[in-house]
This record gives sequence, C-alpha cells and structure tokens, in this order.
Amino acid sequence: MLSCRDVTERVTDYVEGAMPFGQRVSLWMHLAMCRHCRAYLQQYRDTIAIMNQLPDEPPPPECRDELLRRFRDRKP
Repeated sequence: MLSCRDVTERVTDYVEGAMPFGQRVSLWMHLAMCRHCRAYLQQYRDTIAIMNQLPDEPPPPECRDELLRRFRDRKP
C-alpha cells in the first residue's frame, strides 16, 4: 500500500490521468483510509481551479520582486 509520501509524490500523475490503473487502485485504497491525504488531494484540486481563474498575463514586476524576496527571506 502507498504511504502518505507516495501519495504526495504521485498526486500530479493521478490528477492528470497519467497514473497506471494498478497505482490508482493503491492510491484509492490509501485515500479511503487517510483523511489527511484526502484533504491534500482536495487542496491540490482547489489550487488548480483557482489558478485556472487567473489571467494569463504575468504579474507586475514589483509583485514578482516582492514574492521572490519573501521566499528568499522565509525561515524553515
């Protein structure tokens, strides 16, 4: 059976329909028992839906610079 780490590593293939049937079955079994991974999958799908609503134009340069600064300054 898949671990939570396996699920997070393979969720993209699952959502995109690129996961082989046997792995999908293993993922479904894990999701049936793991509420945390079900929540993770839902967050992943919600993020995709939100991102699809954004305009195709890039953010303004000052926004990009601010985001990069915040990621660099972020503490683990």
